[in-house]
Amino acid sequence: MLTIYAVSDSIGETAALVAKSVARQFPGSIIIKRVPHIKTAEDVNIFINKIDSNSKAMIISTIIMVDIKEFLVQRCAEKGIFVSNVLGPGIGLASKLLNKQPEYIPGAIWNLDNEYYKRIAAMEFAMQYDDSRDYNGIKIADVVLIGVSRTSKTPLCMYLANKGIKAINIPLVPEVPVPDELYEIPGKKIIGLTINPFELIEIRKRRIGKFNGLNSTFQYANDARILEELDFAEKIMKRTRCLTIDVTNRAIEDTALIVMKNIGYN
Repeated sequence: MLTIYAVSDSIGETAALVAKSVARQFPGSIIIKRVPHIKTAEDVNIFINKIDSNSKAMIISTIIMVDIKEFLVQRCAEKGIFVSNVLGPGIGLASKLLNKQPEYIPGAIWNLDNEYYKRIAAMEFAMQYDDSRDYNGIKIADVVLIGVSRTSKTPLCMYLANKGIKAINIPLVPEVPVPDELYEIPGKKIIGLTINPFELIEIRKRRIGKFNGLNSTFQYANDARILEELDFAEKIMKRTRCLTIDVTNRAIEDTALIVMKNIGYN
């Protein structure tokens, strides 16, 4: 197991995002630990001394201040830890092209204004109410996504959250009653996600294949079961009079654009 430390002289958001992008390429093999507010040599020493010399570790850094950045590299070299400053090459190239020295402002990449906090609040909202953990979020959401399992509801919620949109998703399952709150909000706030049944069957079979001991006859990927779920979902969508989007082979970004246009997001 490899540990990636996302190190920053600010809140560490950018370093953490880069680390997560790396981790996605190695599922189950990487742990990410965010280390924010590293602003002095003492901060660097305290952090480095806590790293187990026998563990596999690397550092992704967005530290801006030159002296702290160089000291971090020095300490890493002493302990044999690989470190990458992801902002350094870009800042250096821009400085060369502009023939101008950067201001080296910690945290400048994240302007902590209302829009930033709005995005963070929307992300927390999406995680709190993901997959019907709590129906109380329906009435205060900017948009409610409904659909059967594997129609990209959760990824779409997170994408919209990154735009500052509070999105909640409600999985539609025949055996589970649809919350009354869904019928108490304007249909314009609801988006129904549909998908080609043959594509859904293949998606679910691949999903099952990742789990040992389950086979293609498992109810989750059963043809008749899937058609039953889609029929149930269609009835709910018609009742709510919501906009429906066919997500078959459609990129999350494309679906999000349709959603944002429908709810009047600029």
